[in-house]
Amino acid sequence: MEIKGKNAIVTGGRRGIGRAIALELAKRGANVGINYVTNETKARETLSEIEKFGVKGILLKGDVSKIGDVKNFVKKFVDEFKRIDILINNAGILSKNINFLDVSEEEWDRIIDVNLKGTFLVTKEALPFMPDGGKIINMSSIAGKMGGTVGAHYAASKAGVIGLTFALASELAKRKITVNAIAPGPVDTELITEEIKERLSKVTPLGRIATPEEIAKTALFLIENDFVDGEVIDVNGARYMD
Repeated sequence: MEIKGKNAIVTGGRRGIGRAIALELAKRGANVGINYVTNETKARETLSEIEKFGVKGILLKGDVSKIGDVKNFVKKFVDEFKRIDILINNAGILSKNINFLDVSEEEWDRIIDVNLKGTFLVTKEALPFMPDGGKIINMSSIAGKMGGTVGAHYAASKAGVIGLTFALASELAKRKITVNAIAPGPVDTELITEEIKERLSKVTPLGRIATPEEIAKTALFLIENDFVDGEVIDVNGARYMD
């Protein structure tokens, strides 16, 4: 797909990986909708950066786990841009409790609702407005493949995203809509302290953790390549290989 002139929604787009993807899309000429839940000031800063590339941007406030919010922000985007060529399902959350026996039912539900159900809801609402040949990229995680230290509920949600990606790729192939996932290892965002960054770097064969821009470049590859479909791309510095 040629990105220039296309219209893209990035959920969880105000910071971190989502912000990096949004800026790379704008740099290549796409109009971008930035979904966010809180901190409108930060979202507007990202929007301003997008508009510096001479494209249009729009803020899409809403919780991806709530169908009413999703319907509203998808409608807002379509009213402005008419179609959705690219969907980046990036919104996701972590939990403070990572020990299995400490995880409450409410915490389990919230993680699954945002990370997995949110991907389902946004995709379901966006698809009627996506032309044939569109692109869907879902953000999974290394945890969805190897578990790890972020909690069973988070790992389960990201493994579910992988299963959803496979199913959608098969179903939507007849429309030439490709559906892929990215499974990053640890990424250097504002949520990572220097102590955690140093510790994770030591257990990564390449000796460091990823940058948001490296994940964004992976997304660009998946958008621009029309024959990569139903794949999960690992970006983890050789920490996990399959």
